[in-house]
Amino acid sequence: MNVILAVLTRELRLALRSRMDWLLPLLFFVMVVMLFGLGARPNDPVLAGFAPSILWVGALLSMLLTLDRLFRADYEDGTLEQLCLAEAPLTLTVAAKLTAHWLLTGLPLVLLAAPLAVALQLPAAGQPALVLGLALGTPVLSFVGGFAAALTVALPRAGLLLPLLVLPLLAPVLIFGAGAVRAALGGLDAAAPLYFLAAVLVLCITLVPWAAAAALRNAFE
Repeated sequence: MNVILAVLTRELRLALRSRMDWLLPLLFFVMVVMLFGLGARPNDPVLAGFAPSILWVGALLSMLLTLDRLFRADYEDGTLEQLCLAEAPLTLTVAAKLTAHWLLTGLPLVLLAAPLAVALQLPAAGQPALVLGLALGTPVLSFVGGFAAALTVALPRAGLLLPLLVLPLLAPVLIFGAGAVRAALGGLDAAAPLYFLAAVLVLCITLVPWAAAAALRNAFE
């Protein structure tokens, strides 16, 4: 726990020094959603039907903007090498960095989802499923994206490669996340897709830190 708290504190302090790096994804998310709203006809009921997909795609693309910086700065200044050589397990360090990434990007997106859903005229019946689905799905985006970032940390121009690696892996999360909202809007039980997202999240928390730590060690060999 001391290792996790130390890494979390460090990541949050670094984020305070570069606020714009973490504010830009949120502004991008808001702009994407609002542009869809402005491009539709006023009071168009079709917009509410597409709202779950718009919000999920916007959240996914917003989080992709920050993945390239997840390990690269530490790799370039030598911090990551020291973390690999430290006595503390690298797996815990990676888990803490991925958790910090979600706190700085995913959690604000979850909080913004409800007001933006209102702007897209999403009925109130679908908003709890949307927020809960994003709360379960955005950590998956951080963990899967973090694993891809660890794989490409030593490659030049990895930012161009990351979307090609991450987007296919996250397609099921997008499908079930938006599907939960559509099920709630249709008067059906949204528990099944939400349980799927929860199962994927548990799997990511269990396996991804180990895999990402192995990928980071491989970058120095």
